[in-house]
Amino acid sequence: MLFDRDGTLIKDVPYNGDPRKVEPMPGAAEALSRLRRAEIPVAVVTNQSGVAKGLITPDEMGQVNARVEELLGPFDAWAICVHDDGDCCTCRKPAPGLLIRAAAVLDVSPRDCVVVGDIGRDMEAARAAGARGILVPTPLTLQQEVLEAPEVAADLTEVTDRLLAGVEGGPVPAGSHSRRARVLGWSRW
Repeated sequence: MLFDRDGTLIKDVPYNGDPRKVEPMPGAAEALSRLRRAEIPVAVVTNQSGVAKGLITPDEMGQVNARVEELLGPFDAWAICVHDDGDCCTCRKPAPGLLIRAAAVLDVSPRDCVVVGDIGRDMEAARAAGARGILVPTPLTLQQEVLEAPEVAADLTEVTDRLLAGVEGGPVPAGSHSRRARVLGWSRW
């Protein structure tokens, strides 16, 4: 599972460099706990253009990320883009680079990943990487992004319920030998 950070796992505080302002989204801790108990790897894929813009330092970003882990538990991978839109990098969502990087760390194909985010860029990155995308809208999500999303869930609890329901008792895809593979396997979706 690849999660966007701001607006998905934690409340969106634009260009936040202060770990004291980190507040988990409702249900995030429980959803992540359930996924970990099911042995599903979890990763963060996040654009942090505040670094490129000079609004936060890499150290401040690192402190915020450490606070995220303190509140929500350890993640199996972090993939962070510190570029701005004008940098034309291959990692900044909606490009698929962050997802490809996180999938490599998790030792799975991007096609075997589920990307959870709160804006269209997250869904576009999922599509570009061949991953399954699930949008969890917030008040900042544009209506057009909701309409264009491949899947929409009310919150992280619903996302987790959907994924775990698809695992329990379901057939294991060919070549798969674990619960993790059953959840991440694109052929199940």
